[in-house]
Amino acid sequence: MTEKDFTILPLEQAETIPSSWYTDPKLFDLETEFIFGRAWQFVGLSSRLREPGSRILAQVGSEPVIVVRGKDNKIRAFYNVCRHRGGPLATEDGCSNMLQCQYHGWTYALDGMLRGVPDFDRVELFDKKDFGLVPIELAEHHEMLFIALETPKESLESLLSGVHDRIRNVNLSELQFHRRIVYPVNCNWKIYVDNYLEGYHVPIVHPELFRMYDFNDYITETRERYSFQHSPLSETESLYSEHLRPGMEREALYFWIWPNLMLNLLPGRLQTNLVRPVAPDRCEVIFDYYYEDIASERAKKLITADLEFSESVQAEDIHICELVQRGVSSRSYDRGRFSAKRENAVHHFQSLLKTSLAQSLAGRR
Repeated sequence: MTEKDFTILPLEQAETIPSSWYTDPKLFDLETEFIFGRAWQFVGLSSRLREPGSRILAQVGSEPVIVVRGKDNKIRAFYNVCRHRGGPLATEDGCSNMLQCQYHGWTYALDGMLRGVPDFDRVELFDKKDFGLVPIELAEHHEMLFIALETPKESLESLLSGVHDRIRNVNLSELQFHRRIVYPVNCNWKIYVDNYLEGYHVPIVHPELFRMYDFNDYITETRERYSFQHSPLSETESLYSEHLRPGMEREALYFWIWPNLMLNLLPGRLQTNLVRPVAPDRCEVIFDYYYEDIASERAKKLITADLEFSESVQAEDIHICELVQRGVSSRSYDRGRFSAKRENAVHHFQSLLKTSLAQSLAGRR
């Protein structure tokens, strides 16, 4: 990497990051340690943990995490690692009145304290108080739960400043979790983020999605650590129009929040996307679907239609992202340029990336 790689120029003059940043294993390791290891990571809405004992699992880099609501109604996060020999406390989301290692049966209270230790009566100098679960920092902002392996320099409130005020179509406190779908994608995590951050590709890659928008008024705005795209729904769009209530805007709204969270909002529903890096040329995209109503027959029909439509859009995105990964790996490609009209959020993301990596490398030196 050279000094030029970290230079940030105005959008109209800037080049994209070099192609090696999408393929280099050493850079991938740096990102895992200095970006994902030190950033707020979304785990879900607090409504997923309504009852004491309810839990959701997450993963940050290679670190397994469990988030659980205690009997005192407090939500806590721990490494999903037993202090005995590293077994998992849970292998799936669920609800229980304690946490039990799935390897040897050590049991922990919901506050992380070790309680049960089978067949340990002859072990010397052993105190259960020294073997509680290792906690992870957790914060909540307007129903959204985030964890951090190391305390980020930026508070969660600062990171998300203005996001909640801009969300008009969906009341997060009223949303109910419906399902999760995880997509493996054969591309670097940044290619998926780049693709999400611009509507430039929509007319070509997503013809059905394109017809849903009034594309002449498709606007992308950037803030310090996030960006958002918004567009009025076309007059012919009907799937999401059925969710409209008096005073609700006829709008699609897409948030990206540093470094890897997306919030896709349409009338009546929220879709969260979390991009999890797996390898230099692989990632997972974790989709969670939330709706205002999941029980009525009318709602079930709308959810089925929404899932089918979202599935087709995601298949199109996966296909183009995997082709782009192949393209940036070609000897013929190194850097590109940005459309000043359509790719300002991509430039914004890549500028944040350059700044973060430059600071990390300087600190390491």
